[in-house]
Amino acid sequence: MTVLRTSLRNFVAHKGRMLLSGVAVVLSVAFVCGTLVFTDTMNTTFDRLFTETAADVTVSSKDAESDEAPDTGKPATVPASLLEELEGVEGVSSVSGGAYSMGVTVVNEDNENVGSTTGAPTIASNWSEVDERSMEIASGRLPRGEGEVMVDADTAKKHGLGLGDELRTIAASGDFRAEVVGVAAFRSTNPGATVVYFDTETVQKRLLGDSDAYTSVAVTAAEGVGDEELKRNVVAALGAGEYKVQTREEYAAESQDDLGAFLDVIKYALLGFAGIALLVGVFLIVNTFSMLVAQRTREIGLMRAIGSSRRQVNRSVLVEALLLGVLGSVLGVGAGVGLAVGLMELMGLAGMNLSTDDLTVAWTTPVVGVVLGVVVTVLAAYLPARRAGRISPMAALRDDGLPAAGSRVGRVRSGVGLVLTPAGAGALVVAAGSDEASGGSLFLALGVLLTLVGFVLIGPLLAGFVVRVLGAVLLRVFGPVGRMAERNALRNPRRTGATGAALMIGLALVASLSVVGASLVASASDELDRSVGADFIVQSDAYQPIVPEVAERLRSVEGIEHVTEYRVLDVVLRVPGGEPVKDAVTAASPTYAQDLRVETVSGELADAYERDAMSVPEDFAEKHGVGVGDRVEVDFERGGTATLTVRAVTAADTSVDQGVMYVSTATAERYVAEDRMPLNMIMFAKAEDGREDAAYAALKSELESFPQYTVRNQADYKELLEDQVGQLLNMVYGLLALAILVAVLGVVNTLALSVVERTREIGLMRAIGLSRRQLRRMIRLESVVIALFGALLGLGLGLGWGVAAQRLLALEGLKVLEVPWPTIATVFVGAAVVGLVAALVPAFRAGRMNVLSAIATE
Repeated sequence: MTVLRTSLRNFVAHKGRMLLSGVAVVLSVAFVCGTLVFTDTMNTTFDRLFTETAADVTVSSKDAESDEAPDTGKPATVPASLLEELEGVEGVSSVSGGAYSMGVTVVNEDNENVGSTTGAPTIASNWSEVDERSMEIASGRLPRGEGEVMVDADTAKKHGLGLGDELRTIAASGDFRAEVVGVAAFRSTNPGATVVYFDTETVQKRLLGDSDAYTSVAVTAAEGVGDEELKRNVVAALGAGEYKVQTREEYAAESQDDLGAFLDVIKYALLGFAGIALLVGVFLIVNTFSMLVAQRTREIGLMRAIGSSRRQVNRSVLVEALLLGVLGSVLGVGAGVGLAVGLMELMGLAGMNLSTDDLTVAWTTPVVGVVLGVVVTVLAAYLPARRAGRISPMAALRDDGLPAAGSRVGRVRSGVGLVLTPAGAGALVVAAGSDEASGGSLFLALGVLLTLVGFVLIGPLLAGFVVRVLGAVLLRVFGPVGRMAERNALRNPRRTGATGAALMIGLALVASLSVVGASLVASASDELDRSVGADFIVQSDAYQPIVPEVAERLRSVEGIEHVTEYRVLDVVLRVPGGEPVKDAVTAASPTYAQDLRVETVSGELADAYERDAMSVPEDFAEKHGVGVGDRVEVDFERGGTATLTVRAVTAADTSVDQGVMYVSTATAERYVAEDRMPLNMIMFAKAEDGREDAAYAALKSELESFPQYTVRNQADYKELLEDQVGQLLNMVYGLLALAILVAVLGVVNTLALSVVERTREIGLMRAIGLSRRQLRRMIRLESVVIALFGALLGLGLGLGWGVAAQRLLALEGLKVLEVPWPTIATVFVGAAVVGLVAALVPAFRAGRMNVLSAIATE
């Protein structure tokens, strides 16, 4: 109890000094808990949606949404006669046919796409019993006939749609217009899908291409009949394997599984950044307790002199850490819930609707947050606590109770750091020179880990050298004030090293990702210049297939020399004497060999577009012993079987369509029926000589009424790649900002505690003539030097990581090394600004000190 009382008293007495460490704990725990609450809420939202939109039993085509199904623009269907057959099954109360397609684009009267911008689907459907359970008509009525449509309320609100407005629906079978006659609202949260309703006949005729078919049949169980029992009855009546039969639970689980991988990526990515913030927070906590122990050396010495044991002193410091961890973690859990709500609002602005009604806080979330925060805080305080326990009772006799200003860095620590750093650098060199991706990745991870730990350990050693260099370059111009700032930064190298290391981690990640991102853009641009012969690329940014009407329009544009098709078909390959291999082939026009200059190791790619010919990639040829002139049996999943002759073997080191097998479109059409052929996902076009600008304008004009497709020339495509990489990096930088914020708090905390530690010294300097302005400048310059020290370490480390990663990724096509020096320079200057901002409050407080009171401080 004595230890607890002492710890409580000390905690309350130094609560101001622990404030920023507490904020670091709060932020880190909030990030973890916010991520868990946010992803759990998304799961709850989609679970409820999938459950409410599912029938007791759903019967659909066995090809529905399978990985092998070709993208024909039309969904797999079941015959309408199935409804009558199911009505007579035992345990069935009612059946209804559902007809829908997600291969549509819906545009308003201004030719603007009203579909989702978040990747959620646009669904054109009929109104069935299932919809009656999940939707309600908010205004207007159900559509009757081809010229009428009903739209969901969220889409209507977002795009300002109302009764009487006209919508145009673009599908593989053509496009048609309809007047909005109704608005339907979701009974649960709609995460962002766009839903339009037509009458059943319109969907069947216009979207399914079959007036006697449905995409699925919803079966409702009679009273007292369970879903599993009903499923068994349906399977018994229809035959096993004929159709895909799912209970409500199975349907929801499958839909959730499809979404689960995406949610897991979000979850673990956010938790990864939370882990980085926690790591940075450890440095802040270690520094805080180290400085508090140093400042209380005399007090602890007196405690030891009157009988306190080492264990009691050690325990006292750890109890303070426990209190800090508990308080910070509890506040962090609450802040995490608020952060999750903020993320939901942010997703709402981006187009994904998440309601706070579905806010899910599992019991594990606060437990994880509190345990994580407490454990990290106590572990971070363990070394300072041990140092406190080793304080001798003789420390009570010191005048100021502080350790000697120039305390040496531990030799063991420095020795370990000097071993780990070159070992890590060696691992990075091995990774950069590796000719095997998996092995190189292990060396890269090892190199990153060892160099990071090594730099942390030798940070105090580096502080002495780097700070002196920075002082000579930046501080000497400020005269005596600059020299005092330099000496203050050098006074405790361990403290400066730990403070700089916290900033180093975040900036190292920023620098390394900047190098990889810039190299990715440069490599892609270089590959475009080297390999792409086409002048124009046409595709949908939402991954919609190119409908036949658009393909025909492209071919008719004046000034175009040729248009190249590009379709992907799933196949099973049978090499003589080998096992069947599931793969995919690309069916393209013969002009593809001109539009994309794919390298070959034998044969010519143009020959692969002859009748019943194909190409294979080099690794496939080596694995299966196939060469030019050999014959391969190709079983088209949605067509017949062909025996094709290998006419070319493509190089494995090409980054354009690496590993792709090619056949001509004509060859594919011989074995796959027209209604089974997938649509083009991308198309290429070549302009006639000297007519590039006119052809570009004509293509854009021709596709103006199809907003889902974009025409790009090579310059546009390079800009797209740069924008996509830039957006990804900006998102990552935004997440890393939390770690950098915690590191900035560390600088503030170090300066604030340092000012308290030097209270008497500051008073004496003020007494002999140092002005308030000079004092504040001295503290600001000290902060800038510490921040720049961390920036130099971080940027140097990050450049090493980035270069090693780029050399390793060169195996995957990232062949051009590009160091974004403007970004690196901006980060370095930004670090100086961070140092200035971090010093504002400590410098202001130091300047307000009463001189006499400061001198009298013990």
